[in-house]
Amino acid sequence: MRPVGRFCRQSCFSTPTAVPVLSSIALNVLPIFLLILIGWALVRTRLLKASVGDGLGDFVFRVAVPVLLFRTIAEANFQGQSPWSLWVAYFSGVAVTWTMGHFAVTRLFGQDGRIGVLAGVSSAFANNVFIGLPLVSRIVGDQGVVALSILLSVHLPVMMIAGTLLMERAERIAGGAEAQPIGKVLRTVGHNLVTNPLVVGLVLGALFHLGGMPLSGPIKVVVDQIAGIAGPAALISLGMALNKYGLSDGVRPALVTSTFKLVLLPATVFAASHLLGLSPNWTAALVLTSAVPTGVNAWLIANHFGVGHGLASSTITLTTAVGVVTVSAWAWLLGT
Repeated sequence: MRPVGRFCRQSCFSTPTAVPVLSSIALNVLPIFLLILIGWALVRTRLLKASVGDGLGDFVFRVAVPVLLFRTIAEANFQGQSPWSLWVAYFSGVAVTWTMGHFAVTRLFGQDGRIGVLAGVSSAFANNVFIGLPLVSRIVGDQGVVALSILLSVHLPVMMIAGTLLMERAERIAGGAEAQPIGKVLRTVGHNLVTNPLVVGLVLGALFHLGGMPLSGPIKVVVDQIAGIAGPAALISLGMALNKYGLSDGVRPALVTSTFKLVLLPATVFAASHLLGLSPNWTAALVLTSAVPTGVNAWLIANHFGVGHGLASSTITLTTAVGVVTVSAWAWLLGT
């Protein structure tokens, strides 16, 4: 793993070095999507049952990735950079993209507010854990993982609370549903977050970091080994899970949300990061993770509220299929 160079460095566009640069990007990006493809093929060819993928996904979410986040924060060197600039840079892009996704689907395709909320989620909810972490770790290196871990410490709470509150409001307007007390909604979301393994891993890592407790000996070896398999296992399990989705009705709106997800979100995150003066490594980490396909959380929200299944599944499928090209393009533009 190596740190990124300057953005859009001149060598990226010069003929003598174009081939080596593109070759380097292919070596970094293609393995990410090949592992997803392998997972998809394992279930598609019935070499493994889909239930195996569910079990692997549970292991990744409940054990492997939390251990990776714990180690990253516990051993992190923040180099005096403020997390607030990082959060503002990323969520500025999320706010713009979410809004554009909502209005595009409601105004252009005549959908109600509930589908509009789901369109916003599908456009702006990146798969930061299962794809973003392995990608940033491979391309940017340790400082990129630190930046992404700082983002993950607030990403899930912010996105899930925003999505739940907006969907509750849309349900009242479009479906005549009875209003739920905001305190009850926040308590439910808060309980889910407190018991979320990713949040637990981040909090424990922060406690180790603040307490100056070093990881060493057999514990360090075990933590490193579990953290080392988090990336590949996450990608394979994601590929196995993709067999549940596919293209459904409403492909045209999904084409719009997929474009916003793969192009607009990373573009706005890059612009905000540049304006706020984030370091090259942190900027690259944010842009690359914002450029990855839509996360399965869009499907989970659609399933929970019983609307927009087709839009969510189509967006997940399209962004994953096209993501290898767009992520490679962003890596090239960043000069990684």
